[in-house]
Amino acid sequence: MRRTRLVFSGSGGQGVITAAIILAEAAVIHEGKNATQSQSYGAAARGGATRSDVIISEREIDFPVVTQPNILVCLTQDAYTSFGPEIRPAGILLTDSKFVETTKKVDARQIELPMYEKVMEEIGKPIVFNICVLGALIGISDVVNADSVMKVIGERVPKDFIDLNKKALNIGIELGLPYRM
Repeated sequence: MRRTRLVFSGSGGQGVITAAIILAEAAVIHEGKNATQSQSYGAAARGGATRSDVIISEREIDFPVVTQPNILVCLTQDAYTSFGPEIRPAGILLTDSKFVETTKKVDARQIELPMYEKVMEEIGKPIVFNICVLGALIGISDVVNADSVMKVIGERVPKDFIDLNKKALNIGIELGLPYRM
């Protein structure tokens, strides 16, 4: 029985919590799995530390907090420094190469991708950076299907922005696929 424990971390304004909510909803609503999502914020709404825990399982989930994530996403250097040591041995540590310089060696598969750079190059708007990160995660792992994520995006995002989000998701998937487990 498979259980995936994920932590999305970064700073306020990067869409970390929105990405986690979309992932959890995709798992529950469109794939029939169990999921929990919790979050914590730093003192500032924008720029403060942000963390969101997601657990996805085919069985009941007794405790909603992630202590040793299988997958850790760090979108700032502070998040990497703070949460990197928590990763489960042999887990996946996904970082953005613009915002995080991986300096520590942890017992994890460290994947550095130019997600922000690609979004700016191909879309020109940082507002969908979080969706690109979610796409990279889907490209790397089989935690949920891209179609399930797109269905949630279609339900949560204003219609005028669905194509933009779909493009960002696909950019992320393309970046992540070469690292597929």
